[in-house]
Amino acid sequence: MKAKVNEGCIACGMCVSLCPEVFQFTDEGVAEAYADITEETMEAAENAKDNCPVSVIDLS
Repeated sequence: MKAKVNEGCIACGMCVSLCPEVFQFTDEGVAEAYADITEETMEAAENAKDNCPVSVIDLS
């Protein structure tokens, strides 16, 4: 499974703090998904998506 951070990221850091195994900050200061979601990281990735204040995370 993959995650994607769409345009509109406000760089709040919620996804990075909740799931650093999948999300990180880019050099531009916004979040990106840099790793595939595994069975071990699924719950944290879903939590990051659910807690994103601007709803820009897609999981597929």
